[in-house]
Amino acid sequence: MPTPPHRIHNFSAGPCTLPLTVLEEIQAELTDYRGTGMSVVEMSHRSKPVVELHERALQSVRDLLAVPDSHHVVFLGGGATMQFGMLPLNLLHGGKTADYTHSGAWAKKAIADAKAAGGNVHVVFDGSGDGFTTLPDPATQSSSEGSAYYHLTSNETIGGLQWKNFPTLDAPLAADMSSDFLSRPIDWSRFGLVYAGAQKNIGPAGVCVVIISDELLQQCNGEQINYLNYAHHVKGESMLNTPPVFQIYAVGLVLDWLKERGGVAWAQEAAAKRSGTLYNAMAESGGFYRCPVDERYRSSMNVVFRLPDEDLEAAFVKQAAARGLDGLKGHRSVGGCRASVYNAMPQAGADALAAFMKDFAASSG
Repeated sequence: MPTPPHRIHNFSAGPCTLPLTVLEEIQAELTDYRGTGMSVVEMSHRSKPVVELHERALQSVRDLLAVPDSHHVVFLGGGATMQFGMLPLNLLHGGKTADYTHSGAWAKKAIADAKAAGGNVHVVFDGSGDGFTTLPDPATQSSSEGSAYYHLTSNETIGGLQWKNFPTLDAPLAADMSSDFLSRPIDWSRFGLVYAGAQKNIGPAGVCVVIISDELLQQCNGEQINYLNYAHHVKGESMLNTPPVFQIYAVGLVLDWLKERGGVAWAQEAAAKRSGTLYNAMAESGGFYRCPVDERYRSSMNVVFRLPDEDLEAAFVKQAAARGLDGLKGHRSVGGCRASVYNAMPQAGADALAAFMKDFAASSG
């Protein structure tokens, strides 16, 4: 029998951990994709096998998130970062204004690119005064008169801050959902556009999922250059140019894996349990571990925490890695520790980390 692979628990914020069964399927098919005699990375994007896997992955996104016919799903290159600029280039032409929430590092980048794209940006919430540790009550939010869209970052990967509910507004919501995509359902009556880089939760880096409504598509800048025009990608069924075939193939396999486990309902329940295990470990530590984020908005994807001092944090990360718990160092901009517990992280990973947290606190506190 083959030797089981050596697998650690990867808590990195991205690229994310992927299901072992998906990696094994990719490995088995890498040199000969389903009897074709060649690898999927060698195939023409116009070939029947690639068109089929592409269409299947698009349909899986629709199925898992119950995307209505009023919205279009496309795969694009450039990640979520490209969407920071592509969104305003399409929708803020002719002096239009959009509302933006400033909830942390990724929202800041989206705001900066919207301004650089020439858009009129109205920052309706700025969390910098609270150190990006809380969010506004969605019920208190309103969009500006004539706003083209209201942009938010559904989950701040660096800060561990997550919108648990979304506002109901006159303007359509536009959201960067990179780090909590497919971890909970979406009310499409509120959202005009959602984008998500794959590498945080559903696959390898190199592809971004964009879901856009007919309403917003009709408002896109018709003079926008070819690749940056949403309408062209929708018309070309996300094959305007050669798409990132391997990444879409891998995403499709992850989506199949998610379907087999019960889809988004399963993912939401599993996320609450995994993150809850870690937040409970903090609560039971007698203050040795602390999460700086408002309890109402603590992320179920990226669990951030601090120890009594930076030397202990460095020791924690080092010793955890020695026990097969990797990727726990916090982002360089904020320090501390961070455990990313995306869809493919098994509950066993959260349990192992919680046990280590208890042991480390007992030996160091």
